[in-house]
Amino acid sequence: MGARPVTVRLARWSAEHPWRAIALWVVFVAVCFVGGSAAGLKEASHADQAVGESGRAGLIVDAGNFDDPAVENVLITSRGGAFDPAAARTAADDAAVLLRSVTGVASVGEPVTARDGSALLLPITMSGDAETASDRVQPLRDATARVQDGHPQLRVEQVGGPSINQALDDTLGDDFKRAELLSLPVTLAILIIAFGALIAAGVPVLLALSSVAAAMGLSTLASHLVPATDTTASVILLIGMAVGVDYSLFYVRREREERAKGRSGLDAVEIAAETSGHAVVVSGFAVMISMGGLLLADDAVFSSLAVGSILVVAVAVIGSLTVLPALLAKLGRWVDRPRVPLLWRLTSPQAGRRPRFWPAVLKPALRAPVATLVISVGLLLALAAPALGMKMKFPGMEDLPRGTPAMQAYDRLTVAFPSNGTSHTVAVRAPAAEADRVGAALTALADRASADPLFAPTEATGPKIEVSADRRVSVLEVATPHTSRTAESVRSLERLRDDLVPAALGGVAGVEYAVGGDIADSEDYSRHLRDKLPIVVGFVLVLTFLVMVLTFRSVVIALSSIVLNLLSAGAAYGLLVLVFQGTWAEGLLGFTSMGAIVTWLPLFLFVVLFGLSMDYHVFVVSRIREGVQAGMSNRDAVAYGITSSAGVVTSAAVVMVGVFSIFATLSMIDMKQLGVGLAVAILLDATIIRAVVLPALMTMLGDANWWAPRFLRARPAPAATEPPAPTPELVGSR
Repeated sequence: MGARPVTVRLARWSAEHPWRAIALWVVFVAVCFVGGSAAGLKEASHADQAVGESGRAGLIVDAGNFDDPAVENVLITSRGGAFDPAAARTAADDAAVLLRSVTGVASVGEPVTARDGSALLLPITMSGDAETASDRVQPLRDATARVQDGHPQLRVEQVGGPSINQALDDTLGDDFKRAELLSLPVTLAILIIAFGALIAAGVPVLLALSSVAAAMGLSTLASHLVPATDTTASVILLIGMAVGVDYSLFYVRREREERAKGRSGLDAVEIAAETSGHAVVVSGFAVMISMGGLLLADDAVFSSLAVGSILVVAVAVIGSLTVLPALLAKLGRWVDRPRVPLLWRLTSPQAGRRPRFWPAVLKPALRAPVATLVISVGLLLALAAPALGMKMKFPGMEDLPRGTPAMQAYDRLTVAFPSNGTSHTVAVRAPAAEADRVGAALTALADRASADPLFAPTEATGPKIEVSADRRVSVLEVATPHTSRTAESVRSLERLRDDLVPAALGGVAGVEYAVGGDIADSEDYSRHLRDKLPIVVGFVLVLTFLVMVLTFRSVVIALSSIVLNLLSAGAAYGLLVLVFQGTWAEGLLGFTSMGAIVTWLPLFLFVVLFGLSMDYHVFVVSRIREGVQAGMSNRDAVAYGITSSAGVVTSAAVVMVGVFSIFATLSMIDMKQLGVGLAVAILLDATIIRAVVLPALMTMLGDANWWAPRFLRARPAPAATEPPAPTPELVGSR
């Protein structure tokens, strides 16, 4: 007999030396976490995240080294009756006197009256670092509240970037705390139902959490090569919990199954390593390949997410091959304690009952595979069809939760003072000698834009032009009264880029200019991702195909894997469009439709779903291949593989659907879309794809499933365990 696979040798050593394996794992996790904390996190800079013309505009602005303090405003409006300018001026004077005495206020400007006379605005400049202004804005809000108490006939409220950020931080902080508090109990509850025993339910969570801790430290170290972003840690937690629980479920269920057949503890661990352990390694590589595709997006955020995800998956795979066998060997039959009486009887492998639900689901696929395949694929294609009309946009200010007073004040501010709402940034770099000419050109540009209905009128104080200390960089803010996701706002950007800016600055010697801002960011980033999407998808498909071919020694299995995962992803895209580009689900999920899908979501969703779907696919097809290798007919092997894996696949899917659904309850539209997209895709994948489409396809193809060119064919190997006979009711007439 040849050398045992490395997965088996690792598991055997760990099972024979459990305390050493556990100690090594604890040391590994501690060293990774402590080492990462000591090295510190290197975050991506603006230059790292610059994309397209809007990115160039940001770099030009950065080159000006502007003193850009945080700015707040006191907005004074009527409470429903006619606006009283004299009373508003008195309130503004009171606010100015009070705010000048507040720590953190650098200066208070002169009150500005709205063009339509409906409001008064008092600008406030804060001292200190603008990045931390939201942490220091509360004393200003308290002072404004005291002014409001003294003028009850008016509405006196504070609005500005720092106060909005503070309100959003409070709202989102509460959201994420709730999600974190719910996710762990939900995961444990589902695992207890799946295993019927508390220790067995706790083992997957333990492996997942330790994998996340180690990966957090490793990703901090890796940030010195690939700078991190503020979303990396969240994605590591999301992916780490998903794959960590999945891999443990696969392994623990198989080990329990083998012990129930009378195997010794070591033999059960060894068989689990040779079967489920092998599937874990293959699916881990598939997930890492999928996430590695994000590196080709040429984007700092996606590169950071790719590195973090690859690290946490790699750690989870290593843990499932080392510390997990050690824990199972050390626990022995204690892994099934303490038992939950009713659940234990339903889930125990010793129960000796044949499953009833999944054989019933499988009957159509096994008895009429062609008809079942046509109907199920037709349903998935119908679900995917709306994806053809997908629109992508960045969320704007109008998409933020409106439940806070700060956001309600912002809406009133943009109505009374349109130039304080959505705006374009015209960034210009030219020789210092041309500064006066650039200033005149920008003033003329602002005047032309002010006369165009696509842009907001210039305020009485004149256009907002800033010039750097060295006079080489000039910045003009051109406001538009249209919100960032409207067609008019996009036309205003195109008008600036194609007409107004080139006409105004084209004659300046040595000039370099670019138009940025929120609208430009959204349009440029959407275009960038549309260009990169085919490259990323192609990379993921090709490498996943090669991994599946080498794993199963079958071209047909590899091709069917690709097609099924594409169907799953397409259906998820279609449902996202149905739910979020329309308005019918707004009341159900508590959101306001932005008429589009968040720009970054389709690409990220594809790689995550493609990777996680391979977990299930590899596990199920591995069980089917076991049946074939044990001498079963293809049809009986399909029945055996699906029914023997259905429980663990369903449990793993329910865990992920439960956790992802929590994200759908968050306030931010991008988190809602992410949660719904992931939950729906996993649910479809574990039900329609794995229980209907896959068995129908493999039954229809028969022995052709295992076709491969001669050079790929492997010598037959005995099955690791003798599979039971297929359920009689699944075997139709020959």
